[in-house]
Amino acid sequence: MNIKIVIVDDNSFLIKATQEKLSFFEDFSLKFKAINGIDLLEKLEINHNIDLILMDIEMPKMNGIEATEIVKQKYPQIKIIMLTVFDNDENIFKSIKAGADGYLLKEVNPKDLQQGILETMNGGATMTPSIAMKTLKLFRNPSAFENIPNQQEYNLTTRETEVLQQLSKGLKYNAIADNLFLSSGTIRKHVENIYAKLQVHNKLEAIQKGKNNNLI
Repeated sequence: MNIKIVIVDDNSFLIKATQEKLSFFEDFSLKFKAINGIDLLEKLEINHNIDLILMDIEMPKMNGIEATEIVKQKYPQIKIIMLTVFDNDENIFKSIKAGADGYLLKEVNPKDLQQGILETMNGGATMTPSIAMKTLKLFRNPSAFENIPNQQEYNLTTRETEVLQQLSKGLKYNAIADNLFLSSGTIRKHVENIYAKLQVHNKLEAIQKGKNNNLI
């Protein structure tokens, strides 16, 4: 499995350090580097065949949190791990709200970085222990996690969940097809399956039901 990665950081020394950590692993290929959010978005316009972005937070012109929000809106299939120097509470909270899939500190060793990337690509979330602890404190509000229905009962496949997630961003079939490197016909078929499994008749109902049941 070849994982296509992008590094976004305004510090060339830190980009090099991250690049060196990635170079230990044959299944990672660095597609390009960007020095801020605007640079990243311009490069993604040209090539968004990317699996995962390692995103710095503090950057000029457009910071990593703003960039994460826009990338997740336009290309929801791309995973994003915040890779930052500080485990600042507010940044953690804002990054997670913006849609980040994980949060690691830059001092992470190559093995833990590899593990974090693989976990994220497999649908998990990765966090440095100190950040996981802070996140627990931020979200220690049990009432928010009660009464979540069992999402297994709908049995959506990973691909169908991805399509539903992209629909929920307001993306059209051809944009979703482009993002997931599938044909529009295949997307239509997935949407039909989603409607059947969720027992809904249109896009809005599907999105609402997906959100209510924590599928997206």
